[in-house]
Amino acid sequence: MLRFQNVYIEGLACHLPENIVSSEDLEKRLAPVYDRLKLPYGRLEMMTGIKERRFWKKNTFPSQVASKAGELAILNSGVDRAEIGCLINASVCRDFLEPATASLVHHMLDLSENTLVFDISNACLGVLNGMVHVANMIELGQIRAGLVVAGENGGPLVDATIRSMLNKPNLSRNDIKSSFASLTIASAAVGVLLVHKDLTKYNHRLVGGHSLAASQFNNLCRGNDESDTEVDNWSPLMQTDAEAMMREGCRLAGETWSYTKKNLSWTNEDVNRVFCHQVGHSHRKLLYETLSLQVEKDFSTLEYLGNTGAASLPSTLALGVEKGFLKDGDKVALLGIGSGLNCLMLGAEW
Repeated sequence: MLRFQNVYIEGLACHLPENIVSSEDLEKRLAPVYDRLKLPYGRLEMMTGIKERRFWKKNTFPSQVASKAGELAILNSGVDRAEIGCLINASVCRDFLEPATASLVHHMLDLSENTLVFDISNACLGVLNGMVHVANMIELGQIRAGLVVAGENGGPLVDATIRSMLNKPNLSRNDIKSSFASLTIASAAVGVLLVHKDLTKYNHRLVGGHSLAASQFNNLCRGNDESDTEVDNWSPLMQTDAEAMMREGCRLAGETWSYTKKNLSWTNEDVNRVFCHQVGHSHRKLLYETLSLQVEKDFSTLEYLGNTGAASLPSTLALGVEKGFLKDGDKVALLGIGSGLNCLMLGAEW
């Protein structure tokens, strides 16, 4: 059970790439495959609901964009950076295997030497996991403020996936299924600053939540990287059983939501706004049906940002706040899920 009395979401920021790539653009690159297999153009947007996504310029490191988002979150909060006692980088992408990407972000943000600095890696749940860790430290009185950042760079994965598909002359329609989810991945960076109630000006309280694991499904989505360490030569590949992932993920989400509501003493009717991990429109539909939540309460960025990994849910929250989707007093549900399978859901009172 996760319950917090003294933790507030004080700063949120989303930093986006300028380069916009449509699903149509990706299909043009895959024309030899589409034409040979007689696949209908427009299939990618039709199946995912993603019209476009964004990618960073070549040679962009995760730490660079995570630092930008972190700086914006600090500025948006008005909190003195000297108060930040913990910095967590929580992206799937990282600059190096060693040192922690958080170390580079810490240096770029010029944070105190007394700041606890480390990475958390848990697929698309990383930022929410980081928020829970910071919240626990605040609740225990160990720190007064903590910053969680993530800089996701989906471009190399999409490029590697397309190259792999083009270089397999015997690729079948069935073979495409395991690589298709990789074409939904995109880039974004996010920063989330949590503070003790004594520092808050905005009174957006993080109330609590619940997490569940179904690790017997750890094989449904796996990614590897066997390329060299140069950022411009990074060549990851990911294999996903999208149908099983959606089915088992939504089942796990349903169980987690039941526990979350009990822990928060909420009902579905109490919830005013919902933010979830951005995967695809079929996932979104099944998720809301499983949880018996009204889809009208949802704020979506899927159509124009795609799936930005660990940055997906928190950047959607940041953009929702920026666009005035939330009002004072709203009960806000944050519905996170990541490959593994792991599910973490949090509630906030705005």
